[in-house]
Amino acid sequence: MSREGALLAARFSFMPNRLGYCGPEENRTMLEYLADGHSDRGLEQILSRFAGAFPYYSFIAAANGIADPFDVRVIEAYWIGNRLLAGIEAADLRRHLEDRFRARFPARLLRSVLGQAPSGGRPHHNFHVFSMPVRTGHQETAHNLATMDACRISWGTVVAEHGDTLLVERRPLSLAGGELILGASEPRGVFRRFDGRVLLDGAHPGDVVAVHWGCACHRLTPAQRRYLAYYTRLHLALANRDRRGAVLAAGPG
Repeated sequence: MSREGALLAARFSFMPNRLGYCGPEENRTMLEYLADGHSDRGLEQILSRFAGAFPYYSFIAAANGIADPFDVRVIEAYWIGNRLLAGIEAADLRRHLEDRFRARFPARLLRSVLGQAPSGGRPHHNFHVFSMPVRTGHQETAHNLATMDACRISWGTVVAEHGDTLLVERRPLSLAGGELILGASEPRGVFRRFDGRVLLDGAHPGDVVAVHWGCACHRLTPAQRRYLAYYTRLHLALANRDRRGAVLAAGPG
């Protein structure tokens, strides 16, 4: 059985885990797997303990008749986007979200999240970031613009390599008139190497990479970049419909 999906999941999960936001205390072990390009059942067991992402993998797999939640198509669907998301029934997603979050969110906020399913919401990481009123890892704290921008999966074009980091041109999340938008492109340094070990190898100027919490996770193909841009804009539009940007602009309280 191919373990490519687990490695892809680990690349996207590594940085929030390193920052202590989600998942078990297995960051060094995850880095060893990634640097070696090796995966086995042990890595899958670590990843199954990410309480935010793993239930989405299981849901996407089941909705598409796929037995393995670490099938690479499933992992790609959640973090980047692909055709697996298109066939998921809104009612099924609504039930999944309600079962997971009804005990954690006030009723009014939960209704807002659930209402995005019949409006086109999909079980994509950026849906989770833009729709959820709080970060749902170890620290259940309200999002602000900076944390939402860091937590979403974004994309950037590599313009330079600097040792442990890449310099990328990337469009940050911004507020304009109370709405969330993608702002003008700007340079941003992102990590690719940790403790002397390479998490993402083979990314060079001109390549487009996915970015999560300041870490370059994956070199995107043109098709993957289009999917990521599509699902980002789709879920930004749903968040703006529900005035998520206005809430962020107003701040807590």
